[in-house]
Amino acid sequence: MSSARETDQTGWLVTGTDTGVGKTVVAAAICASLVAAGKSPTYVKPVQSGSADGDDDAADVRALAGVPAVTGLTLGPSLAPAVAARLAGEQLSGTELLAVVSDELSRPLVVEGAGGLLVELGTDGTTAIRLAHALELPLVVVVRPGLGTLNHTALTLEVAAHHDVAVAGVVICGGSSTPDLAEQTNVAELDRLSDGRLLGIIPDLPGVTPEALRGAPSWLAPAFGGTWRLP
Repeated sequence: MSSARETDQTGWLVTGTDTGVGKTVVAAAICASLVAAGKSPTYVKPVQSGSADGDDDAADVRALAGVPAVTGLTLGPSLAPAVAARLAGEQLSGTELLAVVSDELSRPLVVEGAGGLLVELGTDGTTAIRLAHALELPLVVVVRPGLGTLNHTALTLEVAAHHDVAVAGVVICGGSSTPDLAEQTNVAELDRLSDGRLLGIIPDLPGVTPEALRGAPSWLAPAFGGTWRLP
């Protein structure tokens, strides 16, 4: 699998090992870091579920990173998108999801999936892995810092390899300022599991604000316009 090391890439698809792992925070941090490097990224959320609960990832990224942000279909319940669409009596195809990523959007693109790689985004069975393959975008895998993350990360990377989708790298989200032994050892282990593609550590922020994200270039590797290097 290839590795993204330059900021002239056409974009990435941000996925995670689970829901709630920090994909939107990482997507916003990548956008903020790219802006600081003089790039003009566009954030894209092909399908947003949970709007009934106030979830709006595109609005969050727009406010946090100050970049254009596009949302495709919006669904009410906080469920896997395909499940939410079926409950609403709607059909949602991979073609519709792909259409959200218009040729008119400025590059690089930061596209965010929902849940993990195999969560169904469309009622036709389209998953994030299929989107990445169709869009020819490498994956950024967002992972937790603590105990249990090694298995979840290994499974996600294995699925990507099985589907022949490139992985740009892995980003840890929520790193503690006082890490326990598991977190301390996981940094090196995650870099090893990803064949040297650990591309950043987002700290556990007391509040995710535009001011807090000014630190993004120091948390992310040169692939995203940052300065972070593995210690």
